[in-house]
Amino acid sequence: MKRLFRFNYPKLVALALAIVAAYIIFTHPAVVAWLTNLEFLHRKWAAFIAGILLAFGFTAPFGIGLFITLNPANLWLAASIGALGSVFADIVIFKTIRMSFMDEFKRLEKTSAFEFVEREFHRDFKAHVRNYLLYIFAGLVIASPLPDEVGVVMLAGLTRIRPLLFIVISFALHLLGIAVILSL
Repeated sequence: MKRLFRFNYPKLVALALAIVAAYIIFTHPAVVAWLTNLEFLHRKWAAFIAGILLAFGFTAPFGIGLFITLNPANLWLAASIGALGSVFADIVIFKTIRMSFMDEFKRLEKTSAFEFVEREFHRDFKAHVRNYLLYIFAGLVIASPLPDEVGVVMLAGLTRIRPLLFIVISFALHLLGIAVILSL
C-alpha cells in the first residue's frame, strides 16, 4: 500500500492537484454563476479572501481562480482589497518567522554550505548590490503567484527590515501582481 502513494515529488504533485482542482471548481457553471451574482459587499470580501489565498503556496491557484471568476468592474479596487488580504497573510508569515524561526536561521548561518554561498556572493557583489538583489528577488517572489513564504522568509530572516516597511512593500507588490492577474 505504501508503494501506491509513494511519489518522488509529493509537494509538486500536491501543487499540480491544487491547480487542477482550482480549474475544475472555477470553471464549473454553478460556481461561476454564484460568484458573478454576489452582492457588492460580498464581492469585496471574496477579493479579500482571494488575496489571503494568493499568499500561500498551495492555495494560490484558488486565489487566482477566485479573482478571475469574480471579474470585478473596478480592477484597482479589487486589486487593493486583494492586496490587503495578501498583506494580512504575509504579516502572519512574517511574525511567525521572526518569532519561531530565527534560532534556526542563526544555526543555518554557521553551516559550511551557507558560509560557502555567502563567501561567493560577497566576493562577487558589493554589500549594497547584494541587498538590492535580495530585495528584488524577494519582491518578485511576493508579487508573483509563487508562494509568498519564500519571499517573506528572505525578508524576515535575512534582512533587518522593519515591519511597517515590509507592510508597505508587500501591499505595493501584491497590488501590482493582482492587477496583472485581473487584467489578463
